[in-house]
Amino acid sequence: MKIKVYLEPSEDGGYTVIVPSLPGCISEGETRKKALENIREAIELYLKPMEDDVLILSSAEEVELAL
Repeated sequence: MKIKVYLEPSEDGGYTVIVPSLPGCISEGETRKKALENIREAIELYLKPMEDDVLILSSAEEVELAL
């Protein structure tokens, strides 16, 4: 899965990273590399509850909706 993130230098040093497609998913780090590592972890934690709630049944039908 690919997710677009925005990396921005912070006024106090370091970087802030936001994920527009995941409201409230924000992280930061002292370096660019650390900020990207932190946002990867934040994204994984953000998405994990959804994975736990999804039941895959043999009779389940997958449907895509356009919004």
